[in-house]
Amino acid sequence: MGGGGPVIPGNVFPYVFITIACGAISGFHAIIATGTTPKMVGNERDILFVGFGAMLTEGFVAIMALIAACVLIPADYFAINSPAAAFAKLGMPTVELDRLATEVQEKVQGRPGGAVSLAVGMAYIFDSIPYMKGLMKYWYHFVIMFEAVFILTAVDAGTRVGRFLLQEMFGKVYPKFSERKWIPGIIITGGLFTLSWGYLVYTGDIATIWPLFGMSNQLLASSALIIVTTMLIRMGKAKYMWVTAVPGIFLAFVTMYAGYLNITAVYVPKGLYLLATLASIVMAMMIVVIVGTFKRWYELLQIKERAKDIWGDMVISPIEGEACLIPVEPNKPLRTTSAEEKWMG
Repeated sequence: MGGGGPVIPGNVFPYVFITIACGAISGFHAIIATGTTPKMVGNERDILFVGFGAMLTEGFVAIMALIAACVLIPADYFAINSPAAAFAKLGMPTVELDRLATEVQEKVQGRPGGAVSLAVGMAYIFDSIPYMKGLMKYWYHFVIMFEAVFILTAVDAGTRVGRFLLQEMFGKVYPKFSERKWIPGIIITGGLFTLSWGYLVYTGDIATIWPLFGMSNQLLASSALIIVTTMLIRMGKAKYMWVTAVPGIFLAFVTMYAGYLNITAVYVPKGLYLLATLASIVMAMMIVVIVGTFKRWYELLQIKERAKDIWGDMVISPIEGEACLIPVEPNKPLRTTSAEEKWMG
């Protein structure tokens, strides 16, 4: 299938898998959810509502974005969502762009990235509702404000998780970094992470940064699906493993193919060697994950015995080092017991 739009180059397949990200499947959300979702779960029965409900809400936001884009005339949409030079090469005359810009009282031409086109599209929809005529300026800025808050909270959460990861990695070399309240470690890792993504944003644009983000995001999503598959096998539920294994493996290979094309057809020809290196590192790490995962799946599937874990479930392979709180004696305080102690009696 052809493609190669004025912003993101490449064919629809496989570039669609690194262009449409969070609204379809998101590894970023999988990572962030490990810290935020448990705070909203008071009981295991809440997991379906919180987890699946969040997925549906994210998909609903994605559908709203698609509808907002579709209500605009294609030439107007491209004029908003493309650099001026790229749009000029299309040779498409705008239709309602001047009226839209006048009504929202902002310059909307040549504003790629999706935020402005989404705001204009949403304002256009609300302006068509009875009794809301003439409020395009209000709705445009309301949507822009919503997007700004959404992006700021996402960047804040992502930066915090990145800082945690850096602290954990640096802690392997210098244990002081592993202390969560060690102020120098927080400043150093937070500063490094912020400066790194800030540099990429400052030196790049939506056409170069977004495919890299999309590739990393989808590979993280694939990793999450692969991890869940491993858990299913370990819990003795291998008959369900295809539910997560098939989309996880498919997503991994398609995303890596898109990443390869992006490196060879976009980054290297443009001299963007830093982005090419980062993309290559991400893909290499994913290959390590896939190889290690396949090896672990094979090992687990060879085990026929079952053991009871600390929650009383019969599993294939208990996790070494697991700990839980169990009563030592009736009406006595709880104490932490290692998995080995629990299993060995």
